[in-house]
Amino acid sequence: MIEGAVNAAHEAVVGLLVQGPSGRTRDVRAVVDTGFSRFLTLPPAMVTELGLAFTGIDRVFLADGSEVNLHVYDVTVLWDGQPRDVVAYVADATPLVGMALLDGHRLCVDVEDGGRVVVEATE
Repeated sequence: MIEGAVNAAHEAVVGLLVQGPSGRTRDVRAVVDTGFSRFLTLPPAMVTELGLAFTGIDRVFLADGSEVNLHVYDVTVLWDGQPRDVVAYVADATPLVGMALLDGHRLCVDVEDGGRVVVEATE
């Protein structure tokens, strides 16, 4: 189970541990974004710090309907106690957890400042 909290802006936030290929790790506070269908976004400085491997460029549609090309990198996330290899999109914004990372899990959110966020496997 992964736990987090709702912040004052009513965003569901969870903590993750991300790891680069050299084994270097970083704690990340990420906003759960149910409108983001991919795995994860990370800021450019973190991608550089972790030495993530570049895998390409992908076209992504934003909430406002616009399209952008984002760089994609391989990263390992400690997810529900297990290492999971996923792709991270580089975005100069708050890290996001998307629906692909949540696949196979239940998301429960008490939507109030300080409310509980729980992500648990649906098995």
